[in-house]
This record gives sequence, C-alpha cells and structure tokens, in this order.
Amino acid sequence: MRFILKLTAANPGSGFVSFIYATSNVFSQPFSSIFHVTVTYNSVFEWSTLIAMFVYLVIAYGIVKLIQLVNPVTQDKVKEIID
Repeated sequence: MRFILKLTAANPGSGFVSFIYATSNVFSQPFSSIFHVTVTYNSVFEWSTLIAMFVYLVIAYGIVKLIQLVNPVTQDKVKEIID
C-alpha cells in the first residue's frame, strides 16, 4: 500500500495515508539508504519499499519452507484431519 500511495502522490494529511506511512516506515526504514528516492512531479518512487517487500517475501518463503521441513504434511495426516 505504501508504494502505491507514494507513487500516486496520495495526500499525506489524510488519516488513512498517514497511518499507512507511519506503520510501514518501520519495515522500509532499514533499506532506505540503499538507493535514492526518485521524485517525478508529486509522485515518489521508493526503491527502499520495493527492496523491503522482496526481502520480506524471501524471509517468509524461507520460514514456510523451514516449517514444512521440520513438520512435513503427509497424505495420511491430511486424511486423518479430514476424517
């Protein structure tokens, strides 16, 4: 949401937009110094937000795979749960 709101030059004075910026800043802040922000007229293209989205996606994928490795789901377990 942050990326789209910044790209479309949403009004930061709006309550919803302000809330999204405040809550998502915690997640994009660690990546803010990697690339500069690209500004065109009022639109802001935040590279840090895209990088953060990718990094957190890879981390989430790794966690899911780790859980599946530790506790694999077999067909017998699925049948047991369904019955």
